[in-house]
Amino acid sequence: MSPPPRLRPNKSAPPLTPDEIASALAKCSTTSAPGPDGIPYSTWKQVNKINPSILLHILAPRVLLGYHPASLKSSNGVVLDIPGKPSYKSPSSFRIIVLIRTISKILERIIAASLLAAARIRGLLHPNQCGSLPGLITYDACLTLTNDVRTPQRPRLKVSSLFLDIKAGFDNVDNNTLARILREGGIPPDLVSWVSSFLGERNCTLIFQGAPGTPAPVNVGAPQACPISPLLFLLYVAPLHLGIPRGLMISYVDDFALTVASLSYRGNIRQLPDLFDKLERKASHLGVCFSVAKTELIHWRTTSQRYSPKCVSPIQIKGELFHPRNPVRWLAYWFTLALDPAAHF
Repeated sequence: MSPPPRLRPNKSAPPLTPDEIASALAKCSTTSAPGPDGIPYSTWKQVNKINPSILLHILAPRVLLGYHPASLKSSNGVVLDIPGKPSYKSPSSFRIIVLIRTISKILERIIAASLLAAARIRGLLHPNQCGSLPGLITYDACLTLTNDVRTPQRPRLKVSSLFLDIKAGFDNVDNNTLARILREGGIPPDLVSWVSSFLGERNCTLIFQGAPGTPAPVNVGAPQACPISPLLFLLYVAPLHLGIPRGLMISYVDDFALTVASLSYRGNIRQLPDLFDKLERKASHLGVCFSVAKTELIHWRTTSQRYSPKCVSPIQIKGELFHPRNPVRWLAYWFTLALDPAAHF
């Protein structure tokens, strides 16, 4: 095995400041369970309060070198059984809570803040992306969807939406592809280097009765327990956003909504499968796909249409028929055909 390349400081990397560390610590909950080292956030907060230079000296070299050490990429996976399962002979009857070293999460929050600022300046995040971004919540995505439906309804256009979900989204983030997206997008080299180092060569130790307690390598894409992973996923799937004439595509992390409008529901039914095919082709280049089983369709109506027959025409995607639903649940909100808020409340 060849020795690892020598790490060299990146002269363009801005120095880490005590304020960045304090800001990251302020977002850390003292009730969060610690990782393999057993050090809780409360300890690091106390350390930083007594002597701020300690964390600065520990974390600053990682930022300068664009390197996430192997010692911070190990985690514990606590295996818990899912209540109410008829049998526990299948792995699907269990869930894993991944616990990562708190010192690693502090560094991730620092890098995430710098990466988010750089991505926004360079326009790498699509304006219609919501979720895991400061100031944007599920309500914003649902309000945007409501506006996307009502606006074309005013000139009496018919509106339909297709709801899609990326299958195992975080797990399919490819390190090399993400690095290319960041480099081509103009992200500083020190951040690109750190992200590549962070995603590579991770390992996890499963914790359950009878487990050997031996770390095993895992290929998990962007690990879901890490504070920076949602941002990395958003940057990864941002190229999926399509421009839709007389319509709009919005997303909340891995949940997508395609909304189209035309003179008839029949026209919408012709548009949506074509848009899905385009979206699927773009997704295949990223190594991700959509869960067909979670696909849902709705044909929106206005209050003036309450006495006219409802459109019950389905669409066909990948050989499967999807009939319109009423209501539809998206991002924990219930939507009816006429956007009646009483159904949700």
